[in-house]
Amino acid sequence: MKAHHTAPLLAALAVVLVWGLNFPLQKALFGEVGPVGFLGLRYLLVPFCAVALLCWRFGLRWPRLDRGEVGPLVRLTLVGQGLHLLLSALGMQGSTAFSASVLLACGPVFTLLILRATGMERLSRGQVAGVATAATGALLFTSDKLLAADWHAGLGDLTLLAAAALFSYYTVASKPLIQLHGGVTVLGYGSLICTLPMLLWCAPSLVALDWSAQPLWVWSGTAWQVAGGGFIGWLAWGWANERRGVARTAPLIYLMPLIAGFTAWAWGGEQFTAHKLLGAGVILAGVALAQFSPGSASPPAHRPPPEPSC
Repeated sequence: MKAHHTAPLLAALAVVLVWGLNFPLQKALFGEVGPVGFLGLRYLLVPFCAVALLCWRFGLRWPRLDRGEVGPLVRLTLVGQGLHLLLSALGMQGSTAFSASVLLACGPVFTLLILRATGMERLSRGQVAGVATAATGALLFTSDKLLAADWHAGLGDLTLLAAAALFSYYTVASKPLIQLHGGVTVLGYGSLICTLPMLLWCAPSLVALDWSAQPLWVWSGTAWQVAGGGFIGWLAWGWANERRGVARTAPLIYLMPLIAGFTAWAWGGEQFTAHKLLGAGVILAGVALAQFSPGSASPPAHRPPPEPSC
């Protein structure tokens, strides 16, 4: 019985560790192949992982979508996977691994704001306080760049926040499809849909890439980012949520910036000022307060569908 409870916890901790390490790894990969080149390499591998995922889950009898569901899935995928990943990569290129891990963690705040703007949910006082706290932390976190007029780095941080907002929109808007067809179907089909547009966008960078000059760790690191941190990581995270419950598992995600920051300092030589660490702490505290504060009651007809288990 004890092993039954321990295994999901260990799986969730392993996923958070992998995701935290992936930020400095991705930043190092950008130094070798550039952000767009990295995305191109990623989408050379993504379709193989997507097909393997769908075959593992459904064999050769993949689920069919209604004609009216195809258009929304295409639009959501291009925003939630394509544009989100592109902005995340470009933002991290202009920022740091630690900044990316902190600012992308603002997703739950954007999710609440989107639910409020669409009338799907009213915010409680605790959630409003959390949003305000996270916004204050974001200003504090980026204040050194704004005061120094470091517009390149500041633009990188703003791009990361835009990426977090896009993924939050995808999270909210994809819930009906996930509820009907499951997370594996939406992730697998979405990855296949996104492959061709992303490869076309990244084609000039892939053509200009000196393939023979790349060290072995670039190929293994890219493969790990896609298969390990991406597909296997999300499956393990969904399994842990299903076994332990979302409320008990979700707080572990706040360990991710700590792992990313420590690794970026130990491996990449990234330096942190006191106000930067304070800003990061305020952001994460605000996000946690917004995410875990009880929400206000909403009319049943406007409640979003439950979170998917995978």
